[in-house]
Amino acid sequence: MVFWLLAILVIAGVAGVMVLALMRTRRGELDGAASDVQVYRDQLNEVARDEARGVLAETEADAARLEVSRRLLDADRRARERDDHAPGNRRLAAGIIVATLLAGGIGIYLTQGAPGTPDLPMESRLAALEVAARDRPSQKEAETAAAPSLPGPGTVPEDLLELMERLRAAVMERPSDIQGLTLLARYEARLGNFAAARRAQEELLAAKGDGVTTDDLANVIEMMVFSAGGHVSPEAEEYVRRLLAGDPGNRAGRYFLGLLQAQVGRPDLAFPLWRDLLETGTADEPWMPVLRAGIAGVAAGAGVTYEPPAVRGPTAAEIAAAEDMEAEDRDAMIRGMVEGLAARLAQEGGRPEEWAQLVHSLMVLGDEQRARRILAEAREVFGDDEAAMAIIRDAGARSGLAE
Repeated sequence: MVFWLLAILVIAGVAGVMVLALMRTRRGELDGAASDVQVYRDQLNEVARDEARGVLAETEADAARLEVSRRLLDADRRARERDDHAPGNRRLAAGIIVATLLAGGIGIYLTQGAPGTPDLPMESRLAALEVAARDRPSQKEAETAAAPSLPGPGTVPEDLLELMERLRAAVMERPSDIQGLTLLARYEARLGNFAAARRAQEELLAAKGDGVTTDDLANVIEMMVFSAGGHVSPEAEEYVRRLLAGDPGNRAGRYFLGLLQAQVGRPDLAFPLWRDLLETGTADEPWMPVLRAGIAGVAAGAGVTYEPPAVRGPTAAEIAAAEDMEAEDRDAMIRGMVEGLAARLAQEGGRPEEWAQLVHSLMVLGDEQRARRILAEAREVFGDDEAAMAIIRDAGARSGLAE
């Protein structure tokens, strides 16, 4: 009832403003007509004064009076016609405005709105979201729905299929074999048997008992979410809570918790988690593409306008820190950051210092051919800006790139 009263008041207010503007136009027209009549009357008086002063002869004065009188009568007639017809027209126009606003507003609400829906305070909304979260699909239900859309393995060598059969049989005989379960989970995933891989991961956790690590928990969560088509099931949520209980700052756990909050309608809780990951993470983290693609929508749902930070390349400190890593991990980390910087410069451009950083990073990775291509692209971008090109050439020269 309160809604309808407010709606009627809004419509009445809008209609009042429009009708008032209409009436103001009418008054302007009447004032204009009255002004014409007054002008001609003044002209008659002026003719009489000119005749009295001898400026106009009697015949000239009579002719002038005749012409002004004719115009006066015509102006008076037009003013009377407006008086006779305009009020009805204005009332009709005002009626059409009010009827259109009422019919249009109510019609749109009845067809596009939700008539009869009661008010839903924030407390009730949050309670409804909690109920929906509890009732969301289970892991098994989500896996069944997602299975047709998950990627397949392609062509599988016959010998690999035979090895998998033997591996499955071996794990059935020794269900607590940690190495066997690790291999089974890995290769079931490679074969596209994602639900089977998820089950093997969970069996692996059970076999490890108290020896379960945070990486083990992160792996099983990742497999559960993937096999469910990106859905964080209640079962996966339990592992997320378990992971964060033991390691509150775990980045994988915080990512999956943010994904869960976004899926259950709580972008206000997801956004702070994802923002922190995005602003403190590195380009090689597996969830970075998802964060960059989805954080704007999550921020909007949380009522926040957010501009993600630009992708940057590796700094000298990051490259130095990577020296302590395994060669394969170090190469993957640096290449991930370099590719992120290259993609941004190709799409959005950047400062000369950023182009110089990309050339230097490629030389660090030993990719001299690509560094030369980037240098050539920079020449096209900066053209005759010798100062900019000097910065980029200097970075290449320091890295051993000879022109």
